[in-house]
Amino acid sequence: MSRHSSYGKSGKGGKKRNVIKRFERIDVLRALGRWKDGENKRVTNLPKTPVK
Repeated sequence: MSRHSSYGKSGKGGKKRNVIKRFERIDVLRALGRWKDGENKRVTNLPKTPVK
C-alpha cells in the first residue's frame, strides 16, 4: 500500500521560514550592531530585521 500525496513530503523541515523567533531576531540585531546586551532589556517592539 502506498501513501497518499496529500500527507506531505519528507523534506518538509528544510523549507525556508518567513517568520523568525525573538531570540533569532536578537541574534540578527547583534550581528548588525544594533543590540547591546547591557543596555537593551526589552524584548517587545523589536525593530524589523531581514530574514536570514
